[in-house]
Amino acid sequence: MKRPSGSALVPNFVEPMKAKLADSIPAGAWTFEIKFDGYRALALRGGNTTRLLSRNEKDLGKKFPKIVNAIAALDVHDAIIDGEIVALDENGRPSFQLLQGFDMGQERPPIVYYAFDLLRLNGKDLRASPIEERKAKLAALLQRPTTVIRFSISFTEKIGELLERARELSLEGLIAKRVGSRYDSKRTGAWIKIKLYQQQAFVIGGYTQPVGERKHFGALLVGVYEDGKLKFTGRVGTGFGEKLLKSLSDELTGIAVKTCPFFNLPAPGRGHLDPGLSAAAMKRCRWVEPVLVCQVKFTEWTRDDRLRQPVFLGIREDKNAIEVVREKAT
Repeated sequence: MKRPSGSALVPNFVEPMKAKLADSIPAGAWTFEIKFDGYRALALRGGNTTRLLSRNEKDLGKKFPKIVNAIAALDVHDAIIDGEIVALDENGRPSFQLLQGFDMGQERPPIVYYAFDLLRLNGKDLRASPIEERKAKLAALLQRPTTVIRFSISFTEKIGELLERARELSLEGLIAKRVGSRYDSKRTGAWIKIKLYQQQAFVIGGYTQPVGERKHFGALLVGVYEDGKLKFTGRVGTGFGEKLLKSLSDELTGIAVKTCPFFNLPAPGRGHLDPGLSAAAMKRCRWVEPVLVCQVKFTEWTRDDRLRQPVFLGIREDKNAIEVVREKAT
């Protein structure tokens, strides 16, 4: 193939396909992939121009230039690749916390782009093709291995065996994809996510004041949208390093507002495990415009729709706040 012309147009952005959360896999033929704990990103290539965009169309190219350069080196005229930007720990496992540290310049872990779908190749739209055909073309495109781009392998073993292996490796879970399915920019049920550990995105609506030796802020007040209104779901007070506390505090100060954005506050407590947030306690809180999205892991949801033992993992720039809702298994 001749080297691509610089005049080729970059393909238009395509809204990424989404997976439904589920507790089990429906009947039928499925393949399985690792659920990566990173930033979903589309790589758009046209001639000598390459773009790396988040699921909400934010430009990630300046932050991850090595990925852009690796995509630009592929021998294609034009292409759209769907994948995940991942930071790897010392054992080669995806770590969202390390990715957050990379964003802040704290650490420089290995950053890779796991490619798992091919939507367009050399002028042809592949979205209507079966997933196994798209994956085969993607594997062929990436047959020359690089240190930055990795092909996301599909597994066909029994789901129970795969989940056990994923649990042993401390992975977040698996993505199941129905054999023969096309690529749709919505949740059709053809992609299903099975999580081993509870975690999802939440919107930051405020924070508490620091106590004791803690500086900058005490805990984040987070929630999810329900019928277009922000619902308080709990406080997140662990998972922060000193540098993160300072940088996040500065960011929160810049979006301060006077009124509480949560529709269900004040909220009564349910014992020491769920202190709630009384009207008196709210007077000591600080509120922010609900535009920042963070990733939080937790043990479970309580009967009152609160988070039990939440831990902050990082800020998500690849999700819009208004889209953040409680993830429920179907």
